[in-house]
Amino acid sequence: MRFRRCARWFITVPVLVAASGSSATCCVHPVRAALIPVSVFPVPGSRYNRPETQIAFRGVSPDAIGAVRVVGSRSGIHSGRVEADSDGEGASFMPYHPFAKGETVTVTTGLDVLGANGGRFTFAIAQIVPLIPSGMLSDIPGASPHGVMHFRSEPGLEPASLTVTDDAAPASEGDIFLAPQNGPIQNGPMILDSAGQLVWFLPLPVAKNVFVNDFRVQNLYGQPVLTWWQGFRNAGFGQSRGVGVIVNSHYQQIATVRAANGLDAGSHEFLVTPDGDAYITASSPVRLPGRRVPTIDSVVQEIDIRTGLVLFEWHALDHVPLSASVTSEGSWFDPYHVNSISVSTDGNLLVSMRNTSAVYEIDHETGRVLWTLGGKDSSFAMGPGTETYLQHDVVAQPDGTLTLFDNGGGLPFLHPQSRAMQERLDLNTMTATLISECDHSPGLRTVVEGGMQLLPDGDAVVGWGSEPYFSECNPAGQQIFDAHFNEPIDSYRAYRFPWNAQPWTPPALAVSVSARGMTSLYVSWNGATGVSAWQVLGGPTARALRPVETAPKTGFETVISVHTPDRFFAAKALDADGDVLSTSRVIATDHRERRGRIRTMSTARAMHARASGRLRA
Repeated sequence: MRFRRCARWFITVPVLVAASGSSATCCVHPVRAALIPVSVFPVPGSRYNRPETQIAFRGVSPDAIGAVRVVGSRSGIHSGRVEADSDGEGASFMPYHPFAKGETVTVTTGLDVLGANGGRFTFAIAQIVPLIPSGMLSDIPGASPHGVMHFRSEPGLEPASLTVTDDAAPASEGDIFLAPQNGPIQNGPMILDSAGQLVWFLPLPVAKNVFVNDFRVQNLYGQPVLTWWQGFRNAGFGQSRGVGVIVNSHYQQIATVRAANGLDAGSHEFLVTPDGDAYITASSPVRLPGRRVPTIDSVVQEIDIRTGLVLFEWHALDHVPLSASVTSEGSWFDPYHVNSISVSTDGNLLVSMRNTSAVYEIDHETGRVLWTLGGKDSSFAMGPGTETYLQHDVVAQPDGTLTLFDNGGGLPFLHPQSRAMQERLDLNTMTATLISECDHSPGLRTVVEGGMQLLPDGDAVVGWGSEPYFSECNPAGQQIFDAHFNEPIDSYRAYRFPWNAQPWTPPALAVSVSARGMTSLYVSWNGATGVSAWQVLGGPTARALRPVETAPKTGFETVISVHTPDRFFAAKALDADGDVLSTSRVIATDHRERRGRIRTMSTARAMHARASGRLRA
């Protein structure tokens, strides 16, 4: 017997090697596992798994899993290692080599596996095709100069500009979180304060074809963190390929979450739990008999953030018939298009599929579909106003209701306009009832994307997806906040959250000098939330600075003008009590440089006048 040392967060488990040197028996333990029901992913009997799949056991201590034998009908016996989940409630068998396309894999254990014949079960490997290649982001035709923000202190930031038209929402509801796409110059996660002023922006040049989705505050291990999906759009297809990103309140990246089993994380959902799990979507192209083009299997994965191991995996092709789709073939057949995942109050999952216009509750232990809401074969009688089309962002609420964004105003036009809504499901009578609705004024027809967040006070924050608007309604459905980007820019969802942060980088400072000797200081601190005022320091040397002026913070960038002969400047960020949060670097402005600038400006004006014929050479 030998021991394999696993990576950080993994436990050390014994691995039995057969005399032949080829073994499929792993994680042997002298104590036989108690026969308690154990969930396994791939789900027993599933048919559309990928060759790189791991075999995840959940609901059992890693050291109680016992012997595992894995045999492919074409690839033969598979040896591998067992890696433990970080919560101690399961582990995954990681084959050293991938399975073969189209084969059946037989797994034999001493466990009581849900959906299996005792501890023996099978699953199949799909006839996969290569993942869809990355494509180009859409350009905004004729983008105007007013469509971009500019800052003297942060010249590298050029986020999309916006206009607030209604602003009656309480400031206490928190900051606004967006992820503008398609530039015009930069994409990236964006935080606005309650009045729509920029708080933080991470620039991602459009030229690099990278964009961000689903940017929000979530709770991880009891701490608030920022999370988003980041990656590339697929060529000619509505899904995308990338990773989940997690940063702390200093804007330092603390984790990257990737899809497992040979897949890339899709852009539609990145849901983090306080216990350290992440739910993601993925697209798995496969060949199906009788289909002219590849079919996109929508996959839901639950990933252990610490280890990267699969805790749950679900394939739409195994559970939802192709006949449920409301779309047709193109260069690819995308029958499902999962676009949101939510954990319901009973611990099961709510999964929204755009291309079936339906929502599914999925058993978290077996993957079985428990009920279907909407679509062609609804389990519920749909009450007045509850029917949706191409919906997004279905979220289970603590009171048992659910909220969602109904794209029904998009193509085709099921409703006069798109809307955000809240529904109640009665599982006894199997009826769906509309509770409330939030519309935009004037009405919008959102063809793709969109999301709704229900706030604790009953207000609803709505991101209008492919329309460049984000708004808020009160419980009566009245619009109390509305804003829009000044260019036709998407932001898949919009949120409000309380957020407190202090960047690990210092404030930024820029200085300019006018012809009359007035010094203007431009100061900002990208991402800081606690700054109330700025104190300007000036002096004849970098080590002889003294307070020159204090001014309240105004927007993202504060401009402070002083008349002083000082050559060196810095700025201190002050909180509401006047305490110093951080200090910028010192900037030197030499007097000779000032005179040179004045002369340069004068020469430029003279050249312009001469070219205009007002001065003779």
